Amino acid sequence: MIAYQKVSFYTLGCKLNFAETSTIARQFIDAGYAKVDLEQGPDVVIINTCSVTDQADKKCRNIVRRALKINPLSFIVVIGCYAQLKPDEIAAIPGVDLVLGANEKFNALQYLEEKKLESGKSIASEIKKTKEFVPSFSSGDRTRTFLKVQDGCNYFCAFCTIPLARGRSRSGSIETTLQQAQLAIDEGAKEIVLTGVNIGDFGQSSDESLFDLIVQLDKLSGVERFRISSIEPNLLNDDIIRFTASSNKFVPHFHIPLQSGSDTILQKMRRRYRTDLYKNRIEQIKKLQPDACIGIDVIVGFPGESDNEFETTFMFLQEIDFSYLHVFTYSERDNTTALRIEEVVPMDVRHQRNKRLRILSEKKKREFYQSQLNSIRPVLFEADVTEGMMSGFTDNYVKVEVPYDAELVNKVVDVQLTEINSDGLMNATICAKLPV
Repeated sequence: MIAYQKVSFYTLGCKLNFAETSTIARQFIDAGYAKVDLEQGPDVVIINTCSVTDQADKKCRNIVRRALKINPLSFIVVIGCYAQLKPDEIAAIPGVDLVLGANEKFNALQYLEEKKLESGKSIASEIKKTKEFVPSFSSGDRTRTFLKVQDGCNYFCAFCTIPLARGRSRSGSIETTLQQAQLAIDEGAKEIVLTGVNIGDFGQSSDESLFDLIVQLDKLSGVERFRISSIEPNLLNDDIIRFTASSNKFVPHFHIPLQSGSDTILQKMRRRYRTDLYKNRIEQIKKLQPDACIGIDVIVGFPGESDNEFETTFMFLQEIDFSYLHVFTYSERDNTTALRIEEVVPMDVRHQRNKRLRILSEKKKREFYQSQLNSIRPVLFEADVTEGMMSGFTDNYVKVEVPYDAELVNKVVDVQLTEINSDGLMNATICAKLPV
């Protein structure tokens, strides 16, 4: 009989990590563990880490210290992308008992039960050995579920360590993905967000495709919405754009990484498209769905990004019809080809460029919200309450706030968007008493 009874999970990073944490948590619960909050002093703490930001080490250390302050006897396990990239570095953090890499993290329960527990032990296979796809979906939020449909990446962009942390691109079959989606629906999810590292690459080792998958997902009953989390512009083809425009379940919201509006920088980044294709994708979406919300990822300060190259990006963004930006300041990563580029952008310049794009993002977001005023949109309301108010998102990703009403939780309701409030959210009035 294992000595550990209570387990807590802490997730850093992307929605894919949240989906995988939930899957690992279900393994522990099925084995008889009680899942508790970190503040309850669990016997085991599993920290799922991220490598995208430059503060992965700091965040991991902070969570370890916090857990041990609450319960000095907690057994600390660190998994995830950072664990794969820097296993020995993490194992050296005071208080860390076990580090599991990409190929081992889904066997965390097995390592505990078999008592392979020497303090500071690091178990991370070479990433090229990580070939299995483990289906996952997030739990704990009836309203929205993140469904993992793909993992890994074959692109090896110059700035990115994800292929080194997660391995080659892989996915399950449409059949197994539909089974996972149905499990999420059975748990009460009204919206399913498709997530992965490079979801447009779904089925690349088979005769299936992302388009084939979304056609089948669209047929599932018991779920109100599907949302595509992020998709590379070169993989967002006309078939996907046309189908989602005609679907009653796939919402008018796309998140499409750009990274730079300069073709010169895109080439240095080793991206697989140029700005003409990107612009065409945006125009195609807006032609079929004028009210679609479009989010964009941009990196500022990549090596070689001169003032002129940044201005080219800025002007390109001003020209296209998008709704918000996620702006990332470039930071150096070990074992990436960007380190070979000599024209390093000073850090203060990187921060200045980040600030300019964040201001542009706020301007574009407000313009998008203003374009939606007085329209009637379906909103999926969430359970969280803040000062007597509840919130939810429209199908096209406008965040709406209304007075709390318990009957609206996890319901899709038509509302009229009335005004943008002082918090930048949309006030609305309910169009019908009974939720849809």
